Amino acid sequence: MNATCPACGATMSLDVIIGHEGARAAVMIALKFPAPLGNLLVQYLALFRPATRQLSFDRVSNLLNELLPMIEAGKVTRSGRIWSAPQDYWKLALEDMLTKRDKLTLPLKGHGYLLAIIEGYGNKAEARQEAQTEARRGGRTCSPTLSPAPLPLAGEGGQRPGEGAKPKPRSIMPPSVMAVLKRGGINNGHS
Repeated sequence: MNATCPACGATMSLDVIIGHEGARAAVMIALKFPAPLGNLLVQYLALFRPATRQLSFDRVSNLLNELLPMIEAGKVTRSGRIWSAPQDYWKLALEDMLTKRDKLTLPLKGHGYLLAIIEGYGNKAEARQEAQTEARRGGRTCSPTLSPAPLPLAGEGGQRPGEGAKPKPRSIMPPSVMAVLKRGGINNGHS
């Protein structure tokens, strides 16, 4: 039985594939990846194939060996930082790269662009988390799609904070109340 690798384009029998050390190593590494990423990784590896020749099994093995530890750890070290990289980020980043395949300079030389996409996802997630933290500190709640809006102060508009009612605009103080305040008829909080 002959098989054609969708990533490297090589056609050979399964006996030869398993007998070739680089191919065997690539298959063994590929089996360690989470199933949802398998098809995407095969398509991603095709981005490394030179236009005039096949991608060697040793190169496939090396590329997979570079990715596996990061995917298993769920972390990427980039720009001097460690970024969270859950499996969903990898899936989205691989899909993004495959969608932009026509705009990329092929063949790819390394994983830099993929890791930059994952770093971007991590950066956006941190920004959202920071905005939520700051909103909580300011007594506001966050909507995941809208920017946080301040809640009404206690007593404004007859609502308590968190009840979601908009504060009523302040009206001009009636002259009769103003006159009482000027005469000192009401203790305005000063002893």
